[in-house]
Amino acid sequence: MEPGNGTQSSEFLLLGLSEEPELQPLLFGLFLSMYLITVLGNLLIILAVSSDSHLHTPMYFFLSNLSMVDICFTSTTIPKMLVNIQTQSKAITYAGCITQIYFFIHFAVLDDFILTVMAYDRYVAICHPLHYTVIMNPSVCGLLVLVSWIISILNSLLESLMVLDLSFCSDLQIPHFFCELKQVVQLACSDTFPNDIVMYFSAGLLAGGPLTGILYSYSKIVFSIQAIPSAQGKYKAFSTCASHLSVVFLFYGTSLGVYLGSASTHHSQSSAVASVMYTVVTPMLNPFIYSLRNKDIKSALERFLCR
Repeated sequence: MEPGNGTQSSEFLLLGLSEEPELQPLLFGLFLSMYLITVLGNLLIILAVSSDSHLHTPMYFFLSNLSMVDICFTSTTIPKMLVNIQTQSKAITYAGCITQIYFFIHFAVLDDFILTVMAYDRYVAICHPLHYTVIMNPSVCGLLVLVSWIISILNSLLESLMVLDLSFCSDLQIPHFFCELKQVVQLACSDTFPNDIVMYFSAGLLAGGPLTGILYSYSKIVFSIQAIPSAQGKYKAFSTCASHLSVVFLFYGTSLGVYLGSASTHHSQSSAVASVMYTVVTPMLNPFIYSLRNKDIKSALERFLCR
């Protein structure tokens, strides 16, 4: 596929996190390590859940889906970055850039929705424990994940197709380590107003909506926990939410911090460095958060590794 009419080149240049030659081996080693830890950690969560019949519950079904999405999310950006560092090339083809935009948006939105579904699962488990197995039956769980996939696919498809209509000029340097939608749109010579409208509307709806759902779920959970008479009962109820709550704070805290920070500064390189937090660090830490704070996952991992 060829770029728009105003484009003089069929590829973009990813400037990365630093243009200092002496830092490239360090960046390569650091990001390769983080990528391998992310893939291995999340893969162990998936294998532990699938191999232990005690974990065949809605909560762990959603957790294994989150782990799979995190693997795909980091695989969208980091391998290309590592290849560019190793080959000392900053180039990414036009088709490759559009593809990266599509999958990055898709898995970012899907990650967001899975976290929301997990919050709903905890809400039903704590606020409606007697009806939990009826409400969160396998069909409903599968439907929630399916709807999340459909919405994320449609949104990423829309935004990617709109980029195809843009014309680009000679300056095709992206001050980032991947094809971030906002950065690519800013390089266009043609009118980007429709892209900006869709981009901000989608961000508000598909990030703000799930965040509102998570906050609502946890407000109900807090009221329900306060009604539990014993301190031990309160602790037990809250402990089932602690890992998920930590991941939510990590994901939303880092992503909102990046975009609010980028809105207040024009230094794109700083935004690229900050975005490492939610694109790489958060998916890497998720398995540790769930395995260290969750006795069931810890036990399942021990049984799986001791086979």
